[in-house]
Amino acid sequence: MSDTCLLVLDADPLPRLDRLAGRARVVHADADSLAEQLPAADVLLVWDFLSDAVKHAWPGRGPRPRWVHTPSAGVDRLLPELAASPETYLTNARGVFDQPIAEYVAGLVLAMAKDFRGSWELHRQRQWRHRETMRVGGTRAVVVGSGPIGRAIGRTLMALGVSVDLVGRTERSGDPEFGRVHGNVALGGLLGRADWVVCVAPLTEESRGLFDAAAFARMKPEARFINVGRGQHVIEKDLVDALNEHRIAGAALDVFAQEPLAAESELWEVPGLLISPHMSGDTIGWRDDLAEQFLDNFDRWEAGEPLLNVVDKGLGYVPST
Repeated sequence: MSDTCLLVLDADPLPRLDRLAGRARVVHADADSLAEQLPAADVLLVWDFLSDAVKHAWPGRGPRPRWVHTPSAGVDRLLPELAASPETYLTNARGVFDQPIAEYVAGLVLAMAKDFRGSWELHRQRQWRHRETMRVGGTRAVVVGSGPIGRAIGRTLMALGVSVDLVGRTERSGDPEFGRVHGNVALGGLLGRADWVVCVAPLTEESRGLFDAAAFARMKPEARFINVGRGQHVIEKDLVDALNEHRIAGAALDVFAQEPLAAESELWEVPGLLISPHMSGDTIGWRDDLAEQFLDNFDRWEAGEPLLNVVDKGLGYVPST
């Protein structure tokens, strides 16, 4: 048995870690026991990636895990506490959710353009009412977030005939797929041209509250907004006002400032808003994919090889190569 201690912050169902038999001592923790067990751990797997327990339990000094892995694309629940531990590697689930989220966004675009919600409601009422719907090909999208998920969204929308402006932290020319990646400073000017505005940016201090009243005011009345990033990217009251006052045509939210969304939230009743419960990347078998990704990285850790998906804790995401 290896002396390596793997501490797992659990959620149901538990990760499949059979490959580690005889290679590591696996210890399980919940939010209450995490702080006590962290100093003895070499590796921490934050299987319950929706928990804030690590932020509260992370030791300010003394022994700490040398490697922390979260099976999530976002790492905001682990920062800034881990940023104060330069000796600790932080890795994420970059790559697992790219195409599932891209398909989800494309589905939302088609559903809103073709008024599937209206068709389902008329079906329920047994009403035959012919309507004209929007053509998706020839429209324009602004995708905010130029990491792998944003790029997958852009590629999938382009396959539908949508022109895509990709927005990242800094401007880059000569992109092989998109020609140019716009910097954040260009976002304000791009919003007024977009039929679809998709947010999939990492949550940083710069992106927190990015979509506020001013951003929605820059959009066309025909524009639709989709957020599959983090709920904190959006000032929800400002979005509610924009929809109620018909300043934009519609929106779809898969993430929220407070999750789960309370039954009494006003968002449930906002006209033109589609709500889903933070599920855009969760396809059948996704937990097994996440466990396999961690185990492949554990093989590298054990062999002394560089880890994959190492997060720059100052930026809050894995830098693109």
